[in-house]
Amino acid sequence: MRTITTRRAGALAIALAAASALVACSTADAPGPDASTAPQADSVVVADAWIKAAEDGMTAAFGTIANEGDEAVRIVAVESTAATAMELHETVEDDSGQMIMREVDGFDIAPGASMALEPGGDHLMVMGTTASIVAGDDVVMTLTFDDGSTLDVTATARDYSGANETYEGGDMGEMDHGDMDHGDMGMDHGDMQGADDAHGTDR
Repeated sequence: MRTITTRRAGALAIALAAASALVACSTADAPGPDASTAPQADSVVVADAWIKAAEDGMTAAFGTIANEGDEAVRIVAVESTAATAMELHETVEDDSGQMIMREVDGFDIAPGASMALEPGGDHLMVMGTTASIVAGDDVVMTLTFDDGSTLDVTATARDYSGANETYEGGDMGEMDHGDMDHGDMGMDHGDMQGADDAHGTDR
């Protein structure tokens, strides 16, 4: 009985040792976290974020968005409690040669690259401000990426003025957004009134 017990114990010890070796080997061979699966927002840094001061209506936000990661990122939406709606906008030349702004479905930024949001160019459109935005105020906006990750950005309000710009289609639906300033580009914003409600831009 003693010999049988010893043999069984020895066999069990060998089996346990083999199992432990397999587990250790599997753990060692298991791939580590894949950098490409990291949230896109983690690799993005926004610098010099600012927003045009506005009493009401519409305005715009600007800044520089840098992708410091090894993978491309895509911003698909933006929102803020300071507005009822926000959109990603670009400014382009239409068939008549007039500069117009229009909504786009995303901003793509290559790895190691940066994107300038600036007056007269790409920008974050702020529609239906919920309160006056006064110079010096901080406005928090949330960028959403196509992987679902988000990044909060704080933009400081500045006084800024300029000419008018046309929105593609001539209006913004049922929203009264006044005239939108875009620097000295001299762009007409249709029949909408209230240049003080505009968002200033100037390339």
